[in-house]
Amino acid sequence: MATTSFLHENFLLQNNTAASLYHDYAKDMPIIDYHNHLPPQQIAENHSFENISKIWLYGDHYKWRAMRMNGVDESYCTGNKSDFEKFEKWSETVPYTWRNPLFHWTALEMKRYFGVDDLLNKDNAASIYAHCNELLQTTSFKVRPLLTNMNVRAVCTTDDPLDSLEFHIAMKNEGDGPLKMLPAFRPDKFILIKNANFASFVRQLADLTSVSIVNYDDLVQALSHRADFFASLGCQLSDHGLEYLCAENYTASEVDRIFKKALNGEPVSQEEAHIYMSSILFDLGCLYHSLGWIQQFHIGAMRNNNLRALRNLGPDTGWDSIGDWSQAGTLSKYLARLDEEDRLTKTIIYNLNPADNAVMASMIGNFNDGSVAGKIQYGSGWWFLDQKDGMEQQMNTLSNMGLISKFVGMLTDSRSFLSFPRHEYFRRILCNMIGKEIESGELPNDIPWAGKIIQDICYHNVREYLGWEK
Repeated sequence: MATTSFLHENFLLQNNTAASLYHDYAKDMPIIDYHNHLPPQQIAENHSFENISKIWLYGDHYKWRAMRMNGVDESYCTGNKSDFEKFEKWSETVPYTWRNPLFHWTALEMKRYFGVDDLLNKDNAASIYAHCNELLQTTSFKVRPLLTNMNVRAVCTTDDPLDSLEFHIAMKNEGDGPLKMLPAFRPDKFILIKNANFASFVRQLADLTSVSIVNYDDLVQALSHRADFFASLGCQLSDHGLEYLCAENYTASEVDRIFKKALNGEPVSQEEAHIYMSSILFDLGCLYHSLGWIQQFHIGAMRNNNLRALRNLGPDTGWDSIGDWSQAGTLSKYLARLDEEDRLTKTIIYNLNPADNAVMASMIGNFNDGSVAGKIQYGSGWWFLDQKDGMEQQMNTLSNMGLISKFVGMLTDSRSFLSFPRHEYFRRILCNMIGKEIESGELPNDIPWAGKIIQDICYHNVREYLGWEK
């Protein structure tokens, strides 16, 4: 039976220097996972999962897409089949994921968490299912030990401004522990004005903040109240998942008029939406600067392409892809508008379209003003680019056009508590890139300096970016 013996200690490390860099410098560095979609309640309550399907397959649109491509019926993905039947169908799919990152991720997660050396397939699905489920009932497989055993020091969840943050409060009240959980502010529903539920979201915000939101300025005030609340619980980051940024010219009166139209349930044109979004993004950017926050922009995803699936299953079920919008002009104008008023905060930009790699890597240099090392960051490979080739392309482009030495490194962007070997995957790829160039003579054979840069990228840069003490 095939085993994960290909995951030997020097997996992905193609020479002795790469191996030395990984084992001596990268491997044991702590993890700050500064962007993910982990459920705060399960972290706060130190949740136990009943079985491997519930922790590994539920909500994982990466696996669902692969299963559908392999001819697996939807009932085994998001449907009503039993947890074992879903696991069995995923096990049947795994051998067909060769060269997809899911193949490596699956093998790493099985080996690192559960000590499983056999490669998952339909023949061993039942025995591996039983083995994993037995381990999941033990104390060390509760959520918090799963994180801390992977050397995770902190996770920054992604949270709606309407969220009560009750689980962040509960963990804060526990006092210092081995794991931090901090919120991150995700106000997309107040940016995307054409959303059918926009007016309802605004009314909920008004109720929550006791701000009577009758005009645009009221909205900004209410969002500021929520941001202050998030900040009181240690929030230091915002995040936005947008197709593109907007930076149209506008007046306060026309923004207010457009906002009131949407609040009254009247249709808003695309041109009007761009004007409104230009204003709210600028005002939020100013707010983040005043709070000393980091703002993140994930741009370029074309979401919910399959309308039938959207109707039947809802969003975030695996029907999204890469979009091809022009990004450079509006991104430049947005950053310049904030910078002109000296209100541009630390910013991380992630692109989904690999055609935009050079745009992003060169754009950040326009606004790194020397006030903070790496103030404007080109973020790690994201979503469809969160794989070996995508990571290498992102790091090569950043190296060519910026300073990879100041890069804040990897994050999981995941909903799964079993996804943290992705940091190992990234670190091996990083060490291999540098190790190969040292041995080819393209970089000096200065192992201590190379090791320092690698440790900075893996941990120290993001810790300093967040302003945390050692």
